[in-house]
Amino acid sequence: MNYLAHLFLAGTHPEIILGNFIADHVKGSDILKYSDTIRKGISMHRAIDSFTDQHPVVKQSITRLRADFRKYAGVIVDMYYDHYLSAHWDEYSLQNLNDFTKTRYDILNTFQSILPARSSRLLFYMEKQNWLLSYGSFDGMQQAFNGMSRRTTFESKMELAVVNLRAGYPEFRQEFRQFFPDLQSFVQNNFEIQS
Repeated sequence: MNYLAHLFLAGTHPEIILGNFIADHVKGSDILKYSDTIRKGISMHRAIDSFTDQHPVVKQSITRLRADFRKYAGVIVDMYYDHYLSAHWDEYSLQNLNDFTKTRYDILNTFQSILPARSSRLLFYMEKQNWLLSYGSFDGMQQAFNGMSRRTTFESKMELAVVNLRAGYPEFRQEFRQFFPDLQSFVQNNFEIQS
């Protein structure tokens, strides 16, 4: 899953939210720099990623993209699923998406002094361009994929991923709707979450 889903599934505890946000930028023993609660958020992020990677519906989505995007297909599916979460937010949350994103940016900014450098840079651009909200539109997705394509080491063709999203929109939406409740149940059954 991508940033919106991770921040949504993290619940409302600020340190769990932070852990979910920084998890990809905390390597090896660096995890010991953080409180037990932040480490729980990091572990939660990693468990969500592992559950997602093994889920048969997610694998089905990835398979349909593999020919065009090879090893980047999984990253693209994560983005597609954030798109559907954003575009259909009212089906999953009672809180307005604008309010949710502002609250999450505010929470993350209170931890600036302990953010890994990469997370701090990421948060700056994420908030400035309001990625979490923009994922719900095709234009927002195009911007996100353009940026990701520029940052990849190898040719990814991610700048073309919105074409595939449009072409397979109903199928990817159905797969997201099959998968996401399973992920929510996994989180509820394995983590103590404040909501």
